[in-house]
Amino acid sequence: MSIYKPRLMGLFAGCGGFDLGFKNAGFKIVYANDIEKTVRETYEYNVRHKIHIENFCNVDKSNLPSADIVIAGVPCQPFSNAGKRDSTKNPDGNLFIQVLNTLTAQKNLPSVVVFENVRGFLSSKDENNTPIVERFSFEMQKLGYKTKYQLLNAADFGVPSNRYRVFIICYLNKLLKDFNFPNPKLFESKITVGEVLSKELPKDEEIEIWKLPPSSKKMVPFIREGGSWKDVPYEHLSERHRKIYKNMKKYRSPNFYRRFARSEIMGTITATSSPENSGILHPIEDRRYSVREIARFQSFSDDFKFIGNSIPFKYKMIGNAVPPKLAFEIATTIKTQLF
Repeated sequence: MSIYKPRLMGLFAGCGGFDLGFKNAGFKIVYANDIEKTVRETYEYNVRHKIHIENFCNVDKSNLPSADIVIAGVPCQPFSNAGKRDSTKNPDGNLFIQVLNTLTAQKNLPSVVVFENVRGFLSSKDENNTPIVERFSFEMQKLGYKTKYQLLNAADFGVPSNRYRVFIICYLNKLLKDFNFPNPKLFESKITVGEVLSKELPKDEEIEIWKLPPSSKKMVPFIREGGSWKDVPYEHLSERHRKIYKNMKKYRSPNFYRRFARSEIMGTITATSSPENSGILHPIEDRRYSVREIARFQSFSDDFKFIGNSIPFKYKMIGNAVPPKLAFEIATTIKTQLF
């Protein structure tokens, strides 16, 4: 059995969930980058590697170390169904071009490139009305890569929350005829909210909870376990919510203030952690989940420390991250088939 550790370059690394999953699977990180300076301490403490903080568009690609694999959690906002979906019209939507520039600047092309994004990526189009997936595959083929993509749900791979993400695996033609994604059937059952909450929190750790805004505090007590804003008596709804309530079809029947029951699978942890637009409410306590609770829903281990003075930013770091458990399963599959 080979003990070689493929050299990994982690781009748009955030607090390190994606990179950590690959490191745990036997990859050696040689370079990491992110634009957000406040992730530095968290990344370096937990991943045990330096991270270069700079807008990647400004990074001199010719000076980057050689890598066997490049992984990139490119910012998802341009492709998200929750956003404007402005695709490549948004500067962030063209960041994959920066990754292509990185590949061609390497002395030898990396064997594998992995991209991760929201499921809206599959239906997005570029400025020429070409599906992003097609354009992306074409650009990678010109460099000598085969591409294969699949929509995965993190809950199918041991992560205790439903989180759908597209993973695009690109590998040099000479390496493999066809890549097979990890098999979700390896995990017999999904982990419920109740199972996560039943585990005792670390005793030596301060419980950090982002307080609800006044408008939410008035509504949340009326929402039953497993319910939503529709449980709130009309007279206790805000003016905005009353307007929406009166014409649900016009507003596409939104399901605000979702409160997942202990018997359910947790929904997607988002970067905003808004009580209105994500299932961030504790099932039986009138509060958001704590930092450690949502970290567990994202499959971060309890020894992963989120460092910084801003509690809202800790929620953002966790919501933006690729779940380490899902990253590990993908990394293990890649290592088995391609290295």
